Amino acid sequence: MNELTINLKTEGKTPLYEQIYEYIRSEIREGHIVSGEKLPSTRALSRYLEVSRSTVELAYEQLLSEGYIEAQPYRGYFAAQVDGLYQFRSQDQQEKKISPKAKKSYCYDFTPNGVDLKSFPYNAWRKLSKECLSDDRAELFRLGCPQGEYGLRRAISSYLHQARGVNCTPDQIIVGAGNDYLMMLLCAIIGTRHKVALENPTYKQAYRLFENLSCEVCTVDMDAKGMRVDELEASGADIAFVMPSHQYPLGTVMPIKRRMELLGWANEGVNRYIIEDDYDSEFRYKGKPIPALQGYDGKGKVIYIGTFSKSIAPAIRMSYLVLPDELCGVYDKRCGFINSTVSKVDQLILQKFIDEGYYERHLNKMRALYKSRHDTLLSALKDWRGDFTVSGENAGVHLLLHFRDGRSEQDLIRLAEEKGIKVYGLSEYFVEGEKKRESVILLGYANMNEEKIKEAVELLKKAWKK
Repeated sequence: MNELTINLKTEGKTPLYEQIYEYIRSEIREGHIVSGEKLPSTRALSRYLEVSRSTVELAYEQLLSEGYIEAQPYRGYFAAQVDGLYQFRSQDQQEKKISPKAKKSYCYDFTPNGVDLKSFPYNAWRKLSKECLSDDRAELFRLGCPQGEYGLRRAISSYLHQARGVNCTPDQIIVGAGNDYLMMLLCAIIGTRHKVALENPTYKQAYRLFENLSCEVCTVDMDAKGMRVDELEASGADIAFVMPSHQYPLGTVMPIKRRMELLGWANEGVNRYIIEDDYDSEFRYKGKPIPALQGYDGKGKVIYIGTFSKSIAPAIRMSYLVLPDELCGVYDKRCGFINSTVSKVDQLILQKFIDEGYYERHLNKMRALYKSRHDTLLSALKDWRGDFTVSGENAGVHLLLHFRDGRSEQDLIRLAEEKGIKVYGLSEYFVEGEKKRESVILLGYANMNEEKIKEAVELLKKAWKK
C-alpha cells in the first residue's frame, strides 16, 4: 500500500496530523485495514497527501504509542494484531444508538418525589459560599475526615437531638453523597450475609440496592400500623428496613406500640438491626412531630439514615448515617480508609447554614409553603366529592386517592394523561406478593403552586368523570 485516500480539511481547527491519525485508527478499528497489512511509508504518504513528512510522522508516532501499528526495521509500518478489540462505531452511529427517546411533556406533574427548587435559599447559600472562600484556606482543598468534617457532624448531631429525638454523638455520624452511597457503605460495614426485609409496597431504590449488593432481600406486608412484626419474624430476616415516621409511598405513621414491637424483635437476636430511613420527617401537618425510632433504642439496634435532599435540594448530595456504638468500631476497621464523598467546602457551607439558623428558617418557610399547597389540594378534592377516599395526608409532600369505582390504575393514568396530567399508580411500588386490591393514585404537590393545583384538579374531574 502506497497511498491512503484521506479527505484532509485545511480550514478546520483539527491539526492535519490528527486527521491522519484519526482516519488510520478508525480504519484499523473497523477492520478496513487488516492486521499485518503494510501502511504507506511516511515519505510516500506525505507526497500523496501533499503535506510535510513531519506531519505524517507525528500521526504514525501516536498510532505506534497506542499500539495500532507496529514498526519493523527496514520494512516499514504494519497494522497491529487487534483481534478481539471492540469495533467502535463512528461517532454519528454511536450518538444515534444511545440518544434517549424524547420524554413526553406534561402541563401538570403530580410527582411524589418533588421539591420546590424555586424556594431554594439562593441568597443565604451564596453569602455563606463567599464567606467560606473569602480567605485563602488551603486546608479546605485537602482530603478531610472520611466520616465528614467534625463541625458538620456536630451540627447534625445537635439538630437531630433537638428536632428528631435522636441520641448520638458526632463520632457516630458518617456524612456521604446521598442515601445510595451510604447504604452501599453500610453493606460494607455489616457485610452482605444478611437477609433484609423491606415493607411492601416500598421505596424500590433501596430494594434494588440491597439486591445488587448480594444481600438476600424479601418484603413484608403492612397493615394500618406499618410493617407486620409477626410476618417479619416468619420471614427469617435479620435486618428490617423501615420508614416509621412517614412510610413511602403509603404515608403510614408507625404508632408507638408497633415501634416497641419492632425494637423487641431486634433485641431478640444478636445480629438483628433496624435501618430507619427518616427521609422527610420535617414536613408534618397534623399533631406534633413524631420522634425517631432511634430515640427509643437503648441497645444499639437502630441504624438511622437521613438526608437534606428533601428539605434543601437533591443536588447538594448530602446525607448522613448514625451508627450504633458497636458498629462504629467495625466501620473504623473495615471502611475507615474510604475517603469522604462530599467536598469539604460544601460541608462547611452546610455547617454554617445550620449553625447560623438559616436551616431552621428555611424549614419553617417550606413547611408553610407545602402546608398551603397541601390544604389547597385537599380542599379541591373535597369539593369534588368523587368516588374515592384520601389517605397519607398528614405528612410528607404527597397523598393517595383510593378509588372504589372498579376502574384500573392504568385507565386512570391514561385518562389523566390525555388531559396533559401525569399521575402515579401505587402498583409500581410493590415488589412482590401484590394482591388484588383497589386502584390507588399518588398525587404529589411540592412542584406545583396553588393555582396550578386547582387547574390540575379541575382537569382531573373532567378526565375521571364517569
